Amino acid sequence: MSLKSQLDENNIPRHVAIIMDGNGRWAKKQGNDRSFGHEQGVESVRVTLEAGVELGLDFITLYAFSTENWNRPKEEVEALMQLLVQAIVNETPTLMKQHIRLTTIGDIDSLPQETRGKLDDCVDKTAGNDGMTLVLALSYSGRWEIVDAAKKIASEVKNGTIQIDDIDDSLFSSNLNTIGIPDPELLIRTSGEFRLSNFLLWQLAYSEFYFTDTLWPDFKKQDLVDALKDYQSRERRFGKISEQINK
Repeated sequence: MSLKSQLDENNIPRHVAIIMDGNGRWAKKQGNDRSFGHEQGVESVRVTLEAGVELGLDFITLYAFSTENWNRPKEEVEALMQLLVQAIVNETPTLMKQHIRLTTIGDIDSLPQETRGKLDDCVDKTAGNDGMTLVLALSYSGRWEIVDAAKKIASEVKNGTIQIDDIDDSLFSSNLNTIGIPDPELLIRTSGEFRLSNFLLWQLAYSEFYFTDTLWPDFKKQDLVDALKDYQSRERRFGKISEQINK
C-alpha cells in the first residue's frame, strides 16, 4: 500500500512543521553519547523528506537548532555544527535528485563560518528546484523573529516609509523570516514533550498540533502518515462554528 493511498488526497496539508526531539534520549537508551543520537536523527530527516515528496507536501520546516541550543555543552554544540556541515554536503545530491529546494530561517549570521558557507552553497545549488521546499530553522527562536520584525517595522515608521496605521497582520508577516512561506497547517513534535519551545510562535496561531512519544531517530515514513491521518480527522474552524464550515 502506498503512503498516499492511506490518506484523503484532497486534504493533504501544504506545510508541515516538525520539532525533532529525542535524539539525546534515544542515544542514552542505546548506551551512546548524545552526538550518536544526532547522527541517527539525520536518517530520520532523510526518510521524512522522502515521505514528504511521496505525499505531495509543498513545505516541510524542521527545527534543527534553536537560539537556546547555544547554551548546551560546548562539545555537543561543536559536534552538532560539524554534523550539520557533513549532512548538508552529503545530502545536497539527494535534494537535487528529488527536486527539493532548501531555504533557511533564523539568525544565520550567528552560525560558524564553515557552516554558513556550506549552507549557502546548498541553498544556491537547489534554488532552481521546483519540488518540495525544505525550510531549516537554524539558530532560530520565535521571540527573536518577532522582535526582529518589530525593529524593522519601527525603523520604517521612523523613516516615514510607513505610518503606524499601516501596521496590520499582513505587514507584520511580511517582515518575518518566513515571508513567502505559508503558515504550517500541522505541527509535529516527537519524544512526548508538549510545548512549542519558542518555535514559529506567530505562524502556528491556527495550526493543528500532533504530539507523539516516538523519539526522533525512530520517526519513519509511517509515523508521518499517522500524523497526517490524525490531522485529517480534525475539523478546522478558524473561529467559526461547524455549521458554517459544513455548509
